[in-house]
Amino acid sequence: MNANKPKSLAVYPGTFDPTTNGHISLIERALHLFDEVIVAVASSGAKGPLFDADERLDLMKTSIAEITGGERVKVLKFDGLLATLVDDLKAQAIIRGLRAISDFEYEFQMALMNRRLVKDVETVFLMPALSWVYLSSTIVKDVARHGGDIAGLVPIHVELAIKKKIAGSKKE
Repeated sequence: MNANKPKSLAVYPGTFDPTTNGHISLIERALHLFDEVIVAVASSGAKGPLFDADERLDLMKTSIAEITGGERVKVLKFDGLLATLVDDLKAQAIIRGLRAISDFEYEFQMALMNRRLVKDVETVFLMPALSWVYLSSTIVKDVARHGGDIAGLVPIHVELAIKKKIAGSKKE
């Protein structure tokens, strides 16, 4: 890297409930484009998260520790407007994942709003590896809740945490 060139920084926001191999794939792809990636775990979960924000933060941190280039990734929890976080961090880009054409309309609207709020920040759309295009956190949770096998869809520590959380909720 040129010593005179400032480091490029991207923020990858999400609920990450739970972290999937698709999320990890996007982080690895982003590391090919940016010097540093900050994974921003949203504290509020409008979707009714399985894991609370601190649990999701810990699951992501452990997942990052296991990937090549993970030392260039930081994980933090945030609340509020993504545009404010990105501006505060002086990031150049927001990373968003696209799995299917159905994701595009919502993501496009969000990108335009973020551009309005932080004019100098670009939204970069990345697709996960082809093997993860169908995968979402919602699907993983649904399969796990119904006793399906989620091995290989999430990092092993996430799989174990999901099984423990679901088993605990069935006892209540």
